[in-house]
Amino acid sequence: MANQSETQNKPASVPAQAQENQPGIEQQMNPKPEVIRANYKGSEKLLNKVALITGGDSGIGRSVAVHFAREGADVVVVYKEENEDAQETKQMVEKEGRRCILLAGDIGREDFCQEIVRQTVAEFGRMNIVVNNAAEQHPKDSLEEIKTEDLESTFRTNILSMFHIVKAALPHLDSGDSIINTTSVTAYRGSEHLLDYSSTKGAINSFTRSLAKNLAEKNIRVNAVAPGPIWTPLIPATFSAEKVGEFGTDVPMGRPGQPSEVGPCFVFLASEDASYMTGQILHPNGGEIVNG
Repeated sequence: MANQSETQNKPASVPAQAQENQPGIEQQMNPKPEVIRANYKGSEKLLNKVALITGGDSGIGRSVAVHFAREGADVVVVYKEENEDAQETKQMVEKEGRRCILLAGDIGREDFCQEIVRQTVAEFGRMNIVVNNAAEQHPKDSLEEIKTEDLESTFRTNILSMFHIVKAALPHLDSGDSIINTTSVTAYRGSEHLLDYSSTKGAINSFTRSLAKNLAEKNIRVNAVAPGPIWTPLIPATFSAEKVGEFGTDVPMGRPGQPSEVGPCFVFLASEDASYMTGQILHPNGGEIVNG
């Protein structure tokens, strides 16, 4: 019964709040997102694996990092400039008894994408899991309002970085290794205020499916996770305080999800439990039916 109530008692809404800059600071959020359930027990599903996670300093990326560590993996956390959040994630990973290195920079630059792969292999001698998770979004009411620089930045961060990172990583990946991309429910239902962001997420779906076919013969699995409204720093850093106060209340379950409810999807896709799955997308979205 205790395990049941832990899920049922997640808040139905969050207080109105906003932050000025993307991708947002987790330490400034109220309430803080739940990173991992207290009753989540690791079972060495990823023992001695090495995982590279972009956007791993906070939100879903932090949850993935901590879940992976509890399952026995060492972690490389890539982030832009949120040093305090990144250090906190590093401490969480190390508390699980695993190693964590932090790499700060802009994944919108191809040379940095190459460098994070190089440093990962130099530090650990191998790489087994690539999690392409980092993203940015700039809501606008109309297409005419989208600035060219924001449009190009969104595509560089959200989808072009995936091409660059995977291209650099492939020489180091072997049979049984895994690539997992973070897409979004907006790839399926669209978003009138996130035209460029939702377009990149649609591109990620196609990239995931196409790359899965391309790498199937090598037994390198490629899958994705398409979260719905999850309580992460990107939310108060993107929307007005009023919209944040309403965030996630319009899905069938009537509340925003927590990163702790998304992280296990990545564990499953990275582990041997998903050994017969590639080109697939999981949907932790509060009950929204997307038929995808």
